[in-house]
Amino acid sequence: MRIRANVIFEGLVQGVFFRANTKRCADALGLTGWVKNRPDGNVEAVFEGDEGKVKEAIEWCATKQRLAQVETKTVEFSEIKNEFSDFQIRY
Repeated sequence: MRIRANVIFEGLVQGVFFRANTKRCADALGLTGWVKNRPDGNVEAVFEGDEGKVKEAIEWCATKQRLAQVETKTVEFSEIKNEFSDFQIRY
């Protein structure tokens, strides 16, 4: 099943290559969507794709990024909208 996930990552997530690493992970898993820094110091991401791969990307982002320290993540799952053709870093 294909799904969409909106995720907010909180903690030490800016200035540590979080967005670039998230894009590499999403690309490797064949996901579409975007990731961007928020003015409040957190990072927001939208992932679309296979449910298992979306969940794998979220878990990887929260626990496997070498320099980042994710304190909390907020995830909202919804129906896929198929509005993206690739995964992008937004500014």
